Amino acid sequence: MAPYSNIAALGSSYASGPGIDPVDDRTVGRSARNYPHQLAQRFGAALTDLTVSGATTATILDAPQRVLFTKIAPQINGRPTNADLVTITAGGNDLGYIAAALKLGVVATADKYTRGSASRLLRPSLPQTTSDQIALAQAGLARIVREVRDRAPGARVVLVDYLPLLGDATRPGVDVPFDAQTIAALRTVADELAAVFRDAAAETAADLVSASELGRGHELGSSDPWVQPLYPVYRLTGSFHPTAAGMQAVADAVADHVSSPAQ
Repeated sequence: MAPYSNIAALGSSYASGPGIDPVDDRTVGRSARNYPHQLAQRFGAALTDLTVSGATTATILDAPQRVLFTKIAPQINGRPTNADLVTITAGGNDLGYIAAALKLGVVATADKYTRGSASRLLRPSLPQTTSDQIALAQAGLARIVREVRDRAPGARVVLVDYLPLLGDATRPGVDVPFDAQTIAALRTVADELAAVFRDAAAETAADLVSASELGRGHELGSSDPWVQPLYPVYRLTGSFHPTAAGMQAVADAVADHVSSPAQ
């Protein structure tokens, strides 16, 4: 008998999987091969995938999320009360992590005719988080865990953090359109985000699967990257987000983790 029969997934694009075929829901940037889908398939479980690209901890908990012309209710409202496993991947958008990388990348790769207008529109800047941002992201993650437990008391709750985008092998101006200073700034935010997950897990005694550690050696510039490069602006979807192989690796790690008894 499979250990889990009803899985629910909450989170942002590093869970939903934009740019990975086949597409499950184009509006919210959700793939049918994201890690929640692959996890459910491995266990033969029913899946309620509520993940939405661009989600924050606030749009999971309280605030409706606007995606183009669609208004999406807070994800927490859709989780099934009979869920026995709930995964959570969120917080990156609270810190402006991938949004900063995308803005910087789009402007850096624009041609001389469009760079000025792109810069004025996007206003890219080096990411620099504040202590308040970090505290709010951690508090948001911790509250999601508590809300899940209140609404689905039988569920095992697993925080799954973000695969790394940049690493020691990432070459400035070669693997990414960034200089060394920009790479360092983005890696700092990635480290802060990983700490947010660790602290939220410690506060709530939730399980933690550290995709940030799992993906070391699979960043852009490595021989086997688990994240997609920056694509041209006319097909930007999926840029700087997990590949299908990355999602498979995360699904396998989560499955292996939850196949052992909770500590």
